[in-house]
Amino acid sequence: MARYTGPSCRLCRREGTKLFLKGVRCNADKCAMTRRAYSPGQHGNTRKKLSNYGLQLREKQKVKRMYGVLEKQFRRYFSIASRAKGVTGELLLQQLERRLDNVVFRCGFAVSLTQARQIVRHAMIYVNNKRVNIPSYCVDKEEIIVIKNKEKIKKYLKANIEMSKDRSIPDWLKVNTDKLEIMIQRLPERNDIVIPIKEQLIVELYSK
Repeated sequence: MARYTGPSCRLCRREGTKLFLKGVRCNADKCAMTRRAYSPGQHGNTRKKLSNYGLQLREKQKVKRMYGVLEKQFRRYFSIASRAKGVTGELLLQQLERRLDNVVFRCGFAVSLTQARQIVRHAMIYVNNKRVNIPSYCVDKEEIIVIKNKEKIKKYLKANIEMSKDRSIPDWLKVNTDKLEIMIQRLPERNDIVIPIKEQLIVELYSK
């Protein structure tokens, strides 16, 4: 599948906010977003007033990059959310939060979303005792996720937990760091997502 392989900091600078694509390393003093807080490119330091469409597009791109999904995947999530009962924007974010790679990252087992995706792809994850190696797998209520692998890998994951100890774990997840186990206590709600996202702009963009 196609994926972005360029500099992560370039994406943060384009959206004008830290997306924490490198995880804990984004807090370093060398972060490009901190040193050059303007858009990348030759004319990046010129400020332009965005139209309504521009604001909607930038919000969509920001959320896509935060969760590491491509346009086709993102449209599919929006289609599922728009057909379900409830607030479309909130249901869209719920779908993205329930991705398996995102859950592994939120629990601190990986220092970045990219690393969390790699852990899933390397078949370390078991959901209800069944091996799952699909990052986009959508977790459900009361499912139990366990990371099983060699002792060397477990030490590596516990080092990640130590590096990510300052990161808060969402209330809808219950984590046992000793057993490397995650339990889905309930489905995520809007107030569980602390990242500043204006999901209504995305709904307006796709509703045109």
